[in-house]
Formats: sequence, structure tokens, C-alpha cells
Amino acid sequence: MEPIQRLGLIAGNGQLPFYVLDEASRRSVPVTVAAIKEETSPEIDAHIEALNSDISIHWMGLGQLGRLIGAFKKEGVTHALMMGQVKHARIFAPGSVSPLKHLKNLPDLRAIKLLASLSRKNTSSLISAFIEEIEKEGIRFVDSTAFLKDLLPEAGLLTKKHPTSEEERDFAYGIPVARDIIRLDLGQTIVVKSQAVVAVEAMEGTDAAIRRAAELVHGERLTVIKVSRPNMEMRFDVPVLGPETLRVFSECNVTALAVDAGRTLIIDKDLFLRQASDAGVCVMGFSPSA
Repeated sequence: MEPIQRLGLIAGNGQLPFYVLDEASRRSVPVTVAAIKEETSPEIDAHIEALNSDISIHWMGLGQLGRLIGAFKKEGVTHALMMGQVKHARIFAPGSVSPLKHLKNLPDLRAIKLLASLSRKNTSSLISAFIEEIEKEGIRFVDSTAFLKDLLPEAGLLTKKHPTSEEERDFAYGIPVARDIIRLDLGQTIVVKSQAVVAVEAMEGTDAAIRRAAELVHGERLTVIKVSRPNMEMRFDVPVLGPETLRVFSECNVTALAVDAGRTLIIDKDLFLRQASDAGVCVMGFSPSA
């Protein structure tokens, strides 16, 4: 990859955009941040100021594509990166057949034209088209993990706790099932008990799917399996886990977790795995080809 002269960071919610800024600052890479009003943490302004680096920020609505491109071009952005979740509910309003319809900051003309041109309006199609439109302006998108390689898990046992024989059977049963399900463009996560699927993640997200599973089994032990899509789009589609998910594990009696090695971002990875061990949760990294 050619050197990044200036990075454009499209920041969703959560802490991962902060990690990217920290690493970019450490590498002395200048950054222009497109902060999404509906998603980005307001604390990002103070974080940028504290870094005291060449970082600028522009706040805009989720559908303001023309404004985003204008800001990036004006500041000489050569490469862009998307980091942080944008909740599906922000894109697809409940009861609405029109994506983006409910946003407080209405889509601009460029976004409306792009949306009208799409035959499929699922999340992946929308984001792929969004990226392609920006790349038409000569701005190249990079792997979203480019500044976060330390947060990717390796293959093998990642915690002190080894899987029980029952958890091993859940992994052996559930991983192929999860891979079949994700090929249908459904969620990245399934929840398994005794070699049966209890819940499949959809637009509600991982944590809500786990809570739904816990209700169905009345608090009995659960295994969670989170996989990446085949031929995964590394520019925006990388599975993410963080501290909140661990808290949900504790609430819902999750005792085992399977993730794709090298293709899952774990926020505060070392702390996450240490706390998982302390909580008696087994975490295993599996090859994406498994």
C-alpha cells in the first residue's frame, strides 16, 4: 500500500475510533475525522485535543455524503477508513421501507441519488456503494484493521479456561451452522445450547441476541459463536467484541465463545481475555476456514 498522506476516518460509535486516532497519532499520520452526529461519541472532541496531533474533525449526519467527500477533498485525504458501529436501526427505521428516511439530518442529493441507484438496499450493499462513491474521488479505502492489528485474536485457546466436552461439541456443531447462516446475509452470531441453535443475530445486534437466548433457556449455560463472512469485506465488515459483551455473558450464563482468528476485533483484547478467564468463560480462536 502506498504511504498515507492523510487519513480520513469515518467514525461510528464506541471506542474503536479512539484507538485508530491513538495509533495514527503514534505513527504521525495526519487525520481528518468525519464524525457522525447520530453515532460518534461526543467525547471524541476532547480526545483529539488531548492528542495534540494533526487531526481535524467535521460533524455531519449519516446521509450527508456530499459534505463528507467535500471535507475529505478539501483537506487532502488520500486514504479512508471506517471504524465504529453504525446501528442497523439508524439505517433502517422500524416500519419504514426507506433507508435513512428517519434521520434528523436528511440525506443530501448525492446520497439520495446513490440510494435510488441501488437494486438491493441491505446494509452491506449500502456501505459498499458508499465506499465506491468516495473512491470515485480518488480516495482509497484501507482495511479497517490497518491501525488495530494488536486487537485481532490468534487461533487456539485464548483464555486459561479450557472448553468442557459439552462446549467442544457446541463448537463442532455450531461453527459450520454459523458459517452457513452468514452466507445468507444474516447476522454474524449464533447462540447454541446442547448442539441446538437457540438464537440467531439479526438487526438487534449480538448482545440482544444473547439476551433473547438466555430468556429462552431460562438462564441455563450457553455457547456463543461469532464468525466472519466468507470473502469478508475487511474495509467495514469486521466482527467486533468488547467489554459490554462480557457483561452480557455474565448476565446470561455464557461460558464459551468461539471467534474467527485474525478477523475479529476485540476491544481491549488483553483485558477482555483476562476478564473472560476470571469469569470462567472459555474463548477459542478458530481459523476462518474451519
